[in-house]
Amino acid sequence: MSDHAEKFIEYLAALKDWDRGAMAALRHSLAFEPGAYPRAFPYVERFAGAAAHERDAHRLALYAVAGLFARHPLRRPQSFAAALGELLRLRQSPSIESRFVALLGADAENIVEYLRQAVSLLAADGIGFDHARLLVDLSQWLNPGTDPSRLRQRWARDFYRAAQPVSEYTDSE
Repeated sequence: MSDHAEKFIEYLAALKDWDRGAMAALRHSLAFEPGAYPRAFPYVERFAGAAAHERDAHRLALYAVAGLFARHPLRRPQSFAAALGELLRLRQSPSIESRFVALLGADAENIVEYLRQAVSLLAADGIGFDHARLLVDLSQWLNPGTDPSRLRQRWARDFYRAAQPVSEYTDSE
């Protein structure tokens, strides 16, 4: 896990506790392309570094995750995909799996919209996830120089493992 990603999420968690206006601005930023809402700049740019281009994948991922965090700041030590798998297991709704498969097929141009919708579902059921890990994953997904197929496979594994019913038996029985 990236130390930079962890520090960014810790910053957002602290911001949540003392600046409701900042959280509102970051939530509202989800209505725009990542990095296109000026009211979010003061909270994100300090972490963006000296990117060579405004469409730098890491910068875009920072803006997207900041908005997603503001929308649903509940943190748990599970991947985003595992959180969605848990949601499927709890709700038993085929539409969740369909949404997840659509998310896996998303490209860099529309992935944030799929994530926004999925985060809304997770928020409705109070299921948290590891935002720092999502930041690292999304930076990779948005990078035009990398192939996200391995990331998609890892997300699929995490999702389907978490979606499995919890066994009523333990190994010791």
